[in-house]
Amino acid sequence: QALKLFDDTAAAVQRRRQAGEDTRLDANVARVEAERARNLLAQIQEQLLEARAELARQLQLPPGSLPMATGELSAQRPGYSLDALLASADNQPRAGALAARETSAAARLKLERASTYPDVTVGLNVGREGPGSARERLTTLTLSVPLPLFKRNSTGIGAAQTELTQVQIERQAAQRDARASVSSLWTRLASLEDRIRRLQESVLPALADNQQLSVKSQQAGQIGLLELIVVSRQSLDARRDLIDALADYQSTRIALELAAGWPQEGTQP
Repeated sequence: QALKLFDDTAAAVQRRRQAGEDTRLDANVARVEAERARNLLAQIQEQLLEARAELARQLQLPPGSLPMATGELSAQRPGYSLDALLASADNQPRAGALAARETSAAARLKLERASTYPDVTVGLNVGREGPGSARERLTTLTLSVPLPLFKRNSTGIGAAQTELTQVQIERQAAQRDARASVSSLWTRLASLEDRIRRLQESVLPALADNQQLSVKSQQAGQIGLLELIVVSRQSLDARRDLIDALADYQSTRIALELAAGWPQEGTQP
């Protein structure tokens, strides 16, 4: 659109110059603006080709088979709520794995605590006692009961308790980080949606109207070429801002669904 706009402007200025209505400076400025738009278009086409080639490489497609993007870049409101995303984030496989580890660690701690037993020592001694020929054979049985009576298994219980605490901290941290990430991305998505709405409903219509009026004014000789270029660039920059906002919106939506573990099709999990 920029290329067509400035090409048309350059052609119109050239005709006006030949008719003696515009100067050589105006014609040069219009031609330079048209070349700048042409160079920008070539750069964008090169970037698009590089992106398609990189995508083909990631997908292991045969040489010459470059994928094409289809569809429209829009900002449609997702069919899910923040509460649904937070619930989905709590049910991700990583959260389930950490919950299973916590259950296993709790079971091990319970086992270690049940491994306490009385620490009793039993001894048997056989010998002779008494003087000379009066020595008698004597058998003694000893029972040793230390205090405390039970072996506490402190080492095993301490190791199991430490493991359980670590797993609990990891699970709580992962759950907290996931929910915080989902909430932050949801807020950013809402902000981008508001920005896109303002651009579409307020900024772009006003700039499009200004551009049409400036073209008519320039053709009528009421404004110069520089004023026309300024108005045209404002309109083109606003359209670029809208495209960038739409791209950011889609990137944020994808990041939000990945953070929440939500299916990319947007259906209920």
